[in-house]
Amino acid sequence: MTLKVTYGERGEWAVLHVEGELDLVTSPVLRQRVHDAVAEGRHRVVLDLSDVVFCDSSGVGVLIATRRLIRSCRGGLRLILPPPSAVEGAHVNRVLAALGVRRLFDVYADVVSATDEESRPLSA
Repeated sequence: MTLKVTYGERGEWAVLHVEGELDLVTSPVLRQRVHDAVAEGRHRVVLDLSDVVFCDSSGVGVLIATRRLIRSCRGGLRLILPPPSAVEGAHVNRVLAALGVRRLFDVYADVVSATDEESRPLSA
């Protein structure tokens, strides 16, 4: 399976919708798309991972590098994870939890809540 990253905007937020497998081969695609958004002055980024079916340590590395990049720009990063009830989506949640990095990210249920300044992240 491949990785598809589509770009959109919602208010001040750049929204990158990621679909497929986030692994050693495909993670550079996401890394580049994040860098492109930041280079265009977009420092508030939502990574919509709701359609990611697999994520390995390379993918997690990209998420952590994105967090570091956005923080260095004094921006904001919000994630949307697959619902834990989804069979394939459960994998992404388990990987982030097993590596102890889930708590590093503000996670929201959907794009609407992620781009709403009044919304609060889901609990870890």
